[in-house]
Amino acid sequence: MTDSLLHFLQLIQRNSSRPTEPAENSNRKKVTVQSLQRLYKKNVPITVMTAYDYPSGLMCDKTGMDICLVGDSLAMTALGYESTNDISFDEMLHHSRAVARGCKNSFIVGDLPFGTYETSANQALDSSIRFLREGKVGAVKFEGGKEVFEQVCKIVSAGIPVMAHIGLTPQRASALGGYKVQGKTVEKAKKLLEDALALQEAGAFSLVLEAIPTPVATFITKRLTIPTIGIGAGPHCSGQVLVYLDMLGMFDRFMPKFCKVYGEVGSITENALLEFKKEVIAKSFPDEKLHCYSMESAEEAERFKDWVAQVESSDNVNI
Repeated sequence: MTDSLLHFLQLIQRNSSRPTEPAENSNRKKVTVQSLQRLYKKNVPITVMTAYDYPSGLMCDKTGMDICLVGDSLAMTALGYESTNDISFDEMLHHSRAVARGCKNSFIVGDLPFGTYETSANQALDSSIRFLREGKVGAVKFEGGKEVFEQVCKIVSAGIPVMAHIGLTPQRASALGGYKVQGKTVEKAKKLLEDALALQEAGAFSLVLEAIPTPVATFITKRLTIPTIGIGAGPHCSGQVLVYLDMLGMFDRFMPKFCKVYGEVGSITENALLEFKKEVIAKSFPDEKLHCYSMESAEEAERFKDWVAQVESSDNVNI
């Protein structure tokens, strides 16, 4: 067994549904919008990670992530859809509840999926209320600039925190000409700044900047009084987010330039499965001494052998 595989299995053991080691952050205070604002004012970078199920939610919590984002990226990375627009609200809620069961202290934000907020402010509010009630999130996130100003106002006025999202907005990739960097000209950068200021005015507590040139994201961050969360937006945002399965090397359909792979868990998992298959075929797993159970006592083992002999010698034995 390689050191990397052993380390991976130890992580699973520590973070399984029945962990054998205490969580390192078990005494951590619950993250809130207010505590995030305090981090921002102290210029402490905010850490954000996506999560799609109980194990990933648990891992985000145990590693002390400030924000756990139930992103609609799970449509592609976890469910195999071709687009983030393919996922339903019910599916998002199902995954969000699983994340919430594992994530107790990180601030959970849920992505409103395509078709749940665009029509009107009332639709957006209804969807947000449902996300909080059924999905157990603490805030909602959705894409758009000035065109969703009324939606943000309506939701915030109901007491629900909103994380906004501009730049590359995957739900609108078709209108943007694909998954392309945004804000690469002065005119487009100006539009992004106008969107950012409008969303801040509407009451958003934070703003995701995706696939934006570093100088543009830096300037927008300086002009705002709410934290920006960068993903492909350079090192000068108020915080950073990555997609969980991307940074673990577990999604091989494509890899964005802005993603860094911190652990080749995908290849480790593949090798582990191949090793399991090999040992099963060779009948070397399970090991009789390590992985199997015995009878209650030697006496019971002998009694069982006698009973088996009786069963096999006569079809009339009452089983």
